[in-house]
Amino acid sequence: MEMDALYIKFNQYWRVFATGFCFSVFGIGGLVLSFVLIPLIHVLNRGKTTRQQHVQHLIQQSFHLFCRLMKFTGAIDYQITGAEKLIDDRNCLIIANHPSLIDYVLIGSQLKQCDCLVKSAIWSNMFMKHIVKAAGYIPNEAPDDLLEQCERRFDQGNVLLVFPEGTRTRSNQRTKLQRGAAQIAVRTKRDMRIIHITVTPSFLTKEKKWYQVPKTKPFFHVEVKDKVEVAPFIEQTNNATLAARKLNQYLASAIFPENT
Repeated sequence: MEMDALYIKFNQYWRVFATGFCFSVFGIGGLVLSFVLIPLIHVLNRGKTTRQQHVQHLIQQSFHLFCRLMKFTGAIDYQITGAEKLIDDRNCLIIANHPSLIDYVLIGSQLKQCDCLVKSAIWSNMFMKHIVKAAGYIPNEAPDDLLEQCERRFDQGNVLLVFPEGTRTRSNQRTKLQRGAAQIAVRTKRDMRIIHITVTPSFLTKEKKWYQVPKTKPFFHVEVKDKVEVAPFIEQTNNATLAARKLNQYLASAIFPENT
């Protein structure tokens, strides 16, 4: 029993080190992307859309390597189920719950192209602000032309990733979805791909610091689910606001099936 307890404690301390190491690599990688690789992409590519596509592909490759690094070092383990469904997705929203800090990284590692609604804090982060700007991500501060920006991206065949909670899930609070994602879907008449993420035990949550690792290795399961067609919600009523409200209610049950 003492040996088992000693191993568990050692493993926990190792994962603190591994997590810190991985995030240090993430930060250094962000600086390399910002000040070396992205400027190189800008020099080699004239068109704005082409540059953004190359940057987004670079982000996908970087995220994939980061996820593999976290798994290799033993910081986490993860499984992505149904990733093949994302390959042919075009002109739609991707909607996911947000239990941890690395949800976007796990999802983004599977998407060669992915636009994203980004919270304002990221735009002032020294490791990320140059990257999100170069990738053409959209600030989620509700600019007047938000729907027009989304419409233009959809017309290009792009997918748009949105976390409708607006922030990471708080374990001690009832989850409430903001209506922004549903409003975009209804007003642009685009379908939604649902992704459900579970983390066991919880890790990298809103309430805890990165070094507060659980006693056992966290396992992330990213489940890519079926698409939700928006047309039936629009056809039920001629009121876009009401349609978005009904769609939002449906999304809450689809993203959080454990609450239904």
